[in-house]
Amino acid sequence: MKSVSKRLWLFMSLHCFLVGSVVDSASLSSAAHFLSVSSTVGQQVVLPCSWKSRLNDAAPPACHIQWRTLVNKVFEQRGGQRWQAGQFEGRVEVPEEKLGSGDCSLIINDVQIKDTGRYESYMLVDGERDEKTRVFIQSVKLSVFDHKSLQSRAPGEDLVLDLHTNHSMRVLFQDRNSSDWSVLWMREDENSQRLQKHPVNNQLTIKSLTRSDEGIYKVLDEHGLAVSTVQLSVDENSKSQRFQTEHKQLLADGASSSSSSSSSFSALLISSLLVLNHFL
Repeated sequence: MKSVSKRLWLFMSLHCFLVGSVVDSASLSSAAHFLSVSSTVGQQVVLPCSWKSRLNDAAPPACHIQWRTLVNKVFEQRGGQRWQAGQFEGRVEVPEEKLGSGDCSLIINDVQIKDTGRYESYMLVDGERDEKTRVFIQSVKLSVFDHKSLQSRAPGEDLVLDLHTNHSMRVLFQDRNSSDWSVLWMREDENSQRLQKHPVNNQLTIKSLTRSDEGIYKVLDEHGLAVSTVQLSVDENSKSQRFQTEHKQLLADGASSSSSSSSSFSALLISSLLVLNHFL
């Protein structure tokens, strides 16, 4: 009796294992074949997708495409009807003119740090009893990074700080001799004599720098996530170093132009001598 019970227990355990493997096979398969796309904040990214590879070139009567993260729906389109998740409102699209030819790539404009994650595309096709069947197409891993830069200016010069996106809400500043952060600018602030937001471009100008402006500037979005980090040094030598670099470049360009002109003149002189020798 014990032997029978033991065999029955082993059979049930094996059955559960096999059923679980079958259920998870689709998700494991999609995870193993995802593409990777990376970008910095504020750029446009394209998550590649081609439904022909999954539907054997057989176009459904009306292309019904859906993009999802692992937990939420991001975008859905059928003909002229479109739906976008709130987080992506006005920023995502699948060009309808390309969808019929097989291109179901998702375009994300003004990409944000919060957009980082894995995305999956599906084609919804008609199944039995007018029910929709969701066919997996492509999995794409999107990585979005903040901007980082080192800059130097001379005292009295201006610093143009790129905000990169309309989602940039504030700028923090950390003095080089301090570990504390202070709020330098917020989007609702009006322009002042020292801080001026460009009326069109996402740029903030800090006027007439001094040594006290040396430190780290961090641009944050509405979620407090970093959009960019700029480490600024204010040094008397900065202007002269840039002047020397620009001067060297001008000399190099002039030398190149002079060399080219000299070569052309030499070639013209040789040609003239050959023609003259022919008549002599």
